This record gives sequence, structure tokens and C-alpha cells, in this order.
Amino acid sequence: MTAAGPSSDEDLRRLAARRVAARRGLISHASVYLVVNLGLVAINLATSPHYLWFVWAAFGWGIGLAAHAWSVFTFLSGDHERAVQAEMDRLRRGGR
Repeated sequence: MTAAGPSSDEDLRRLAARRVAARRGLISHASVYLVVNLGLVAINLATSPHYLWFVWAAFGWGIGLAAHAWSVFTFLSGDHERAVQAEMDRLRRGGR
């Protein structure tokens, strides 16, 4: 790939495949988060409705899901590719 972007159809296909995989991974993570946390809500309300402990699991896992989403959207925005390209250029110039 060049500094301007993918230089061939093969490079473009590889980048597109990585972006699709990133989106699918995030959708899978969000789906599992939703299903598991709905189950935890049901268990919590059925066993101890006076104390809503499920929020701790939802909050903790939600931080991880938010970080995953941030990384995917940063990657999809092209910032990741630009940063990699800048680092490659720096290394080519002899930087450490």
C-alpha cells in the first residue's frame, strides 16, 4: 500500500476484508453482550429483585464493549491505516 492508500486490487481486497471482519467482530461482541446481560437481568429479578447486581456486570463488560467499538471505528475511519503508514515511513527514514 502507498501513503495515499491501497495500490492494487489485492491490497484493496485485503483492506476491505479486514474492515468487514472488524465490523462482524463488533456485531458479534455486541450481540453476545446483549443476550448474556438480558439473561443476567432475568436471573437477578427472579432471585434477588431487591438488589440489582446485574448492573455491575453490564457496566464492566460495557467498558470492554465500548473499547472494542472505539478501536473498530478508529480502524474503519482510516486513522489506523494512516498511523501505520506514518510509522512505516518513519522506519524507512532510519528512525527507531
